[in-house]
Amino acid sequence: MIIVGVDGSQTGLDATGWAAAEAAVRNVPLTVAHACPKWLCEESGDRYAEVGRWMREQAHTVLTEAEDRARREQPGISVESALLPGDPRTALIRVSERAELLVVGCRGIGGVRGLLVGSVAYGVAAHAATTVVLVPEPPTAPRDEVVVGADGSPGGARALGFAFREAELRGLRLRAVHAWAWPHPGGFEPADPQSERYEQRRLMDWLTVHRERHPDVEMVAEVVHGHPVEVLREAAVGAALLVVGSRGRGQVAGMILGSVSQAMLHHAPCPLAVVRPAADVTR
Repeated sequence: MIIVGVDGSQTGLDATGWAAAEAAVRNVPLTVAHACPKWLCEESGDRYAEVGRWMREQAHTVLTEAEDRARREQPGISVESALLPGDPRTALIRVSERAELLVVGCRGIGGVRGLLVGSVAYGVAAHAATTVVLVPEPPTAPRDEVVVGADGSPGGARALGFAFREAELRGLRLRAVHAWAWPHPGGFEPADPQSERYEQRRLMDWLTVHRERHPDVEMVAEVVHGHPVEVLREAAVGAALLVVGSRGRGQVAGMILGSVSQAMLHHAPCPLAVVRPAADVTR
């Protein structure tokens, strides 16, 4: 099952469209979810009952619009809706345990991307039990390519597994990007051919097991000297999807995500998949 969180914004509807297409590719059902205060989910006879009814109607309107969008764009998939009680972050993190993918928009009604990424989208990306895809405003004519950041870490390996499967499901080319820059006092070591060849060998080693599992995926392996955030942002311009891993250590959100994945939440130029440690990338 894929779950998409909606909030009544256009970006939420765009995220629904992305999630519906993904559900069609994976041949799984889609659940459209909207969170609201707990007291709204229960009828009451107090003086605020009329306000509660009006707010529930608005919540169901949000769900209906999203369901209609999903069914209109992907009429062959199974779609249902869910009204989740509680804070959106907590509610979506809770239901993510039942999903193979959780999808949210990167920008809400307020239109301030940093604010939303710092609250709902950032919260679920850091703590969800499954892979999270953040969908920004849709680019025009995205190129047929999945881009994935490779760094040799366990999180990077999970990201590679997800990216290979995604490229295979969609029939897209995979671009595996390894950014390297060895630090030294005052900056980074300048690029040199010997170091670049060493990094190229490392990248090919990381890719070997995934290429064996997905032999039909067309792949480009790219080693770039530079900071990972800048390299990935440039590589992902116009891509269908950018995939990064997350560290999964500690209790602080920055430690959980890692500096690169945390930065890409704010700077990714295309839909971004953050592969969580608990995610099963083989599903």
